[in-house]
Order: sequence, then C-alpha cells, then structure tokens
Amino acid sequence: MALIFKYLIAGLVRYWLIHIDYWQTIANRVEIATPLNSWKRLIEGVYLYENGINPYEGDSFHESPILLVFFHYLLKRTPYLLPLLFTILDLLTAFLLYRTSKCFIKMFKESQEMTKKDVAEESKDMLLSDEQFNAVPEYVLSVYLFNPYSVLNCAGMTTTVVQNLLVATSLWGACSGRRVVSCAFIALATHQALYPVLLIVPISILLADVNKGCNKCSYIRTLLVFVLCWGFLIYISAYIMDGSYKYVNNTYGFILTVPDLKPNIGLFWYFFTEMFEHFRLLFVCAFQINALALYVVPLTLKFKREPMLLATVLITLSTIFRSYPCIGDVGFYLALLPMWKHLFSFMRQKFIIGCAFIITSALGPTVWHLWIYSGSANANFFFGVTLSFATAQIFLITDLLFAYTKREFTLRHGTSRQIDGKPAKLVLR
Repeated sequence: MALIFKYLIAGLVRYWLIHIDYWQTIANRVEIATPLNSWKRLIEGVYLYENGINPYEGDSFHESPILLVFFHYLLKRTPYLLPLLFTILDLLTAFLLYRTSKCFIKMFKESQEMTKKDVAEESKDMLLSDEQFNAVPEYVLSVYLFNPYSVLNCAGMTTTVVQNLLVATSLWGACSGRRVVSCAFIALATHQALYPVLLIVPISILLADVNKGCNKCSYIRTLLVFVLCWGFLIYISAYIMDGSYKYVNNTYGFILTVPDLKPNIGLFWYFFTEMFEHFRLLFVCAFQINALALYVVPLTLKFKREPMLLATVLITLSTIFRSYPCIGDVGFYLALLPMWKHLFSFMRQKFIIGCAFIITSALGPTVWHLWIYSGSANANFFFGVTLSFATAQIFLITDLLFAYTKREFTLRHGTSRQIDGKPAKLVLR
C-alpha cells in the first residue's frame, strides 16, 4: 500500500508540473533540454516529417527515426495523452529499477553466503542482515520517484525519459537472466543516445553470472544478440527514411562531432567554444575516447565480480563526460546508488559532495539568469558552476569505488591494525 501511495504522489506531481503555466520555462531550461532530447526539437522534427520534408537535412532534429515515427503516430492520434504517457513511462522506469534492485539483492545475498567463510572474525558484524537487504529496493524507488532531477526531466517531457526506461529495462533483463530482453533494450538505448553501448560489458557479466553457464560462451552469445539487435534497428531506421542512411550523420555523427555548442551541464560546450578550429578534431577525439573507451577496460578488470557496481560507475562516467548531458541522466544514476548503501559508512566525502550538489544546482539557474537576462555575468560564471557540478560527480564516484575497496579489504583482514607496534582500530563514520 505504501508503494502504491508513492507511485500515486510521484505521478500526480509530474502530471501537475506538465500542466502548470511555467511548463514552457521548465521544458526549455538548458539543464533539462539539450539539442538531443528537447521536446521542442522533437515537435519540429515530427512537423517536418508530416509535411514530407526530411528532418535530418537541417540541423534541428537528432533523434532516431524509430522515435520520430513513434511520436509522429502519437501526436497524430492521441496528442492529449502525451503528458500521461511521459508520466507513466517515468513511473515504469522507477518500477523497473525497483525490480532490478530486488534481483541485485538476491544475488548479493548469495554472494555474501558463499564468501562468508573468508570474512575475518572481527568483521562478521559488517555482514548485511535481511532487514538491511529488504530496505534497499524501497530506497531505490523513492530516490528515483522524488529526486528533483528525475521529476523535472519528466516534467520537461524530454526524450531522456524514454532513454532511462530503455536502460532500466535492460538492467532488469540482465539481472533476471533474460538475454534477448536485455540486449534488445540496450540496443534501443544505444540507437537513441550511443553512450549506453558501454553497458554491454557489465550486462554480459551479469547474464553470465545469473545463468551460471560457460562464461566465454555467454559473453559471445550476449555480444552477438546485441550486435544483431543494433544492426536490425539501424536497418529499420534506414527503411523508415526510404532506404537512406544519411540520418546517421545527424544522430551518431551529431553526438560524436559536437557541432551544436549551446550551453548545458556538460564540459564540451565551453571548451570547444574557446577552441581554435584547427585543433578541434584532436580534442573531439580525446574527449570522446574519454567518454566511450578510456575507463571500460581498467574498471572491468577491477570490478568484474561486481557487474552492477560496474554498470553504475559506467553510467555515471558517461553522464559526466558525454557531449550533451542533462539532469535526467544524473537523476537516473543517483537512483542506483542506494544499492550500495552498505558502502556509505566507508565514504569520506559525503558531506562535501552533498553540499556541492545542492549549491551548484541552486547556482546554475541563478548564474544563467545573470548571464542571459541581466547581463551582469558571462559564460565563465555558468561554466564554473557546471565544472563544479562535474567535479562533485567525479568525487562521488571515486569515493564510492574507494569505499568498496576499503570494505572488501576490511572484511578479509579485519578492523584492527598495528601502527608503529601499537594497536589501531578502523572507525566507521
């Protein structure tokens, strides 16, 4: 009953925000809408498509053709249901994250029982109880439903709502051992935003762990299903566009080359505004390698036994370093963090990170107003806030990874230490 009440309140808040007089202001905020996910640009693309004009010939529409046709049908048949649809999709994302955390807790319990014999005697009180386990899914659900980032993202009717649903479905499918479901939905998310392709690595590990088969065979099957699904989506999109693959340049090409430098909460726009044109290709490649490839291998080698932690970290890093991020991406990975609630006592920078999130979230709109409307600030002010916001996110993820490493070490070796021949004891905060 409590869960139904949470869904009801969260749904009503989202639906109400979509219908208030300030909705247009919310939907056009740079923190919420980007050139990739903006509702305004989606409407423009659908209008061009309806009038027989290729929406990919200009520079205003960058969504996938599949999403274009989907919203073309909805806007033509049932436009009055769109606010309700976005609300339901966001609530469904919360439900799938709730189910994912349930599956994760089941796997964590099994893993804890298997490794219990390796835990030091004085660290056995650190093992999680059933009561602690049972609280995690509700925390995950509550964080997503009532996180201002997620709420405003839904209220702005951005297509990030759809992307979050696709990624959440894929994670749930992987935790449940449903290979086709997981691969199909991560292929859809990749087809829409490209960066979710990173998640094929933790999803492959999750599916191998859940299905308990031959790891190498499982990895190959997962990769094969993903490639087939992605290839099929690319073919269907070309079929929608009368056999032309020119849409690729205005979707994947737009994400990779970053031609639109409208300010957002990311790091690309300011850097490339100041960049000399003849250095642009070098730094675009460097930035995209940082976002798409640099961290996958070392993090996989280190955290291959914790694929859900690996997935959380990769989602966070892709949010920080992608070319067109928004607060909807931030709200999604924040909802995954309660699955690691047992690590919070090992984190050293919780207060600083929390304050940084709150301060930068308040300063961003303030500085934007001073820059754009009052004329008493400039781009440096707004970029300073976005840079601080990105730094807070980096601190958050590095602190979480250090906390995981410290807890694993403490479980195996105990809390007591010898320093200069004197006993010392680990104190958790």
